[in-house]
Amino acid sequence: MFSERFREDVTPNELSIILQDKKSRGETIFDLTESNPTRAGLRYDAKAIQTALASSAAMVYEPDPRGLETARLAISDYYRDLGVAVGSDAIFLTSGTSDAYSYLFKLLADPGDEILVPSPGYPLLAYLAGFENLKAVSYPLRYDDKNGWAIDMEVLRALVTPKCRAIVIVSPNNPTGSFIKAHELAGIDEICLENGLNVIVDEVFADFAATVLPHRVKTAVNGCRAPTFVLNGFSKMLGLPQMKLSWIVVCGNSPSVQASCSRLELLLDFYLSVSIPIQHAAPVLLAGRRQIQQQIRLRTTANSRFLHRAIKGSADCTVRLREGGWYEILATNDAVCTEKRALQLLRDDNTLVHPGYFYGFQQNGFVVVSLLPTEKIFRTGIQRLLSRVNI
Repeated sequence: MFSERFREDVTPNELSIILQDKKSRGETIFDLTESNPTRAGLRYDAKAIQTALASSAAMVYEPDPRGLETARLAISDYYRDLGVAVGSDAIFLTSGTSDAYSYLFKLLADPGDEILVPSPGYPLLAYLAGFENLKAVSYPLRYDDKNGWAIDMEVLRALVTPKCRAIVIVSPNNPTGSFIKAHELAGIDEICLENGLNVIVDEVFADFAATVLPHRVKTAVNGCRAPTFVLNGFSKMLGLPQMKLSWIVVCGNSPSVQASCSRLELLLDFYLSVSIPIQHAAPVLLAGRRQIQQQIRLRTTANSRFLHRAIKGSADCTVRLREGGWYEILATNDAVCTEKRALQLLRDDNTLVHPGYFYGFQQNGFVVVSLLPTEKIFRTGIQRLLSRVNI
């Protein structure tokens, strides 16, 4: 009855069932997985946003497969602020980063081909690849206490097969918070040039660096010779996931870059998925991005500091080094299976966390928490979490 590409089990898991039951009874949940900034108690300039969306120009339908020139020029200005020159003709608008991935997978790969994705990493990538009948192959990020997370370049190179079509980089990665470093990007560029591969770089958290790192790559735009597709959008950058505007920047020195642009333009012309009002609003919204970004930085910094104070001196619980993004990874010596502990926390303490396996951690004891919740919710949830583990 259904397509073979839809192989996922849609049966709710036990964690989802408990959560839905508690919500239906009106119980307060201390949600340490919250990733929706519009539910995190931030202060938006609602009037300015609504005024931007109310432009009279939005009453005229102007279909453009690349997106309206005014919106693309505003995105060019964003990259100019980063010190990178991007022409508007290299920018393609989409209604979300997930859409951008699906377009690129259609553009670059045939059914049965492989896409290399980071692990630990956000599980969405494997699902999106699967919906295109592609195989997501994980390459490892390694951790040490001194240097934090790094790509295992030797293993990454060994994973390249004749079926591989692209290497995905998420910078900073979700959930590790690790930025791609200049030498890593150069190494991946070399691998792609040698094997005729493409680079896809997801930079949706790039504006939220937590530390100053001399070798981190602020943006991969114009950073590779191989065909490169850089993704970003309003969901994280502006804390506005409901506005549904993202983009792809196409760059690189390969002769295939121009052909990629022509084919991507044709592909997007078949969908025309981006709302006209949000395209007209883009220049105003992008110009005001620092107001909401500052609030997010203050929130994530305060919650991160509380977490580090809460576990200070413990030999049984540590926090992995974080370079950016909205998440922290806790490594514990908890004697209880991580999944069972997550169920107990929700069932008995009304505290929701992501067990590490959700992001590809193979060992027990890893928990991922969001730094976005209000300080009250975050502190209560962390205290309840720490009271359960062996510290």
